[in-house]
Amino acid sequence: MRYFDIHAHIFPDKIAAKVVSTLESFYNFTWNGTGTVSDLLANMDKASVERAVIFSCATKPEQITAANSFLSDTQQRYPERFCAFGTIHPDCPDIDGVLKDIKERGLRGIKLHPDFQQIYIDEPAMMRIYGKLDATLPLIIHMGDPRTDFSSPHRLARVLERFPDLVVIAAHFGGYKEWDQAWKHLVGKNVFLDTSSSFPLLSPEEAVRIIRAHGVEKILFASDYPASDLENAIGDILKLGLSPQENEQIFHLNAERILGTL
Repeated sequence: MRYFDIHAHIFPDKIAAKVVSTLESFYNFTWNGTGTVSDLLANMDKASVERAVIFSCATKPEQITAANSFLSDTQQRYPERFCAFGTIHPDCPDIDGVLKDIKERGLRGIKLHPDFQQIYIDEPAMMRIYGKLDATLPLIIHMGDPRTDFSSPHRLARVLERFPDLVVIAAHFGGYKEWDQAWKHLVGKNVFLDTSSSFPLLSPEEAVRIIRAHGVEKILFASDYPASDLENAIGDILKLGLSPQENEQIFHLNAERILGTL
């Protein structure tokens, strides 16, 4: 079996420990990895994961250039291992310039983390950004958290209704700890769901029900490194008892189709 991880966070070595500590405090559990490029590569090698989508998020507009430069440089250093997604922020005064820079750097998509970026998925500024995108820049969006409303599934449903041609990956089976809302607003819609940071909070039985209802062709393997160990993330999928053909779609074929790496 081949493995393509659609969801891995990385940070420059000098700030990785600080960022991971902040994330651990926010989510109230100890993360598995250090968040550095070298540690992710070691994790990938241990789990026999061929490729991963990597990203970081700018919480302020002034962080965009440095973050996208770091991601682009990392992708260029390891072109056979990484596909990098860029970051953007709606408060940036030159959205067109950022999108042009993302494409010129060869970044393969855009990652949004509404909770940390303090943006509502369907706010007007974000809607204007979506209107500038096309299928060449897929979006991966952190989804769900009952403590906030920035990334609620119902907000993404509004985006999908207005922009049906957007290629969107809704992380955490469509809504971290809000899978009832994901069922109501996203399951069965024209959106990909990734498997990151959902087990054991989401039971295997419920995960299979979502996969069957949504369609295995729209489910993507995701570790959420450094929150999770890649071997454990693979094991969580294997425990679901899906067919070899279904596992192959989830573990690599669907991601390769989105990113054109077949």
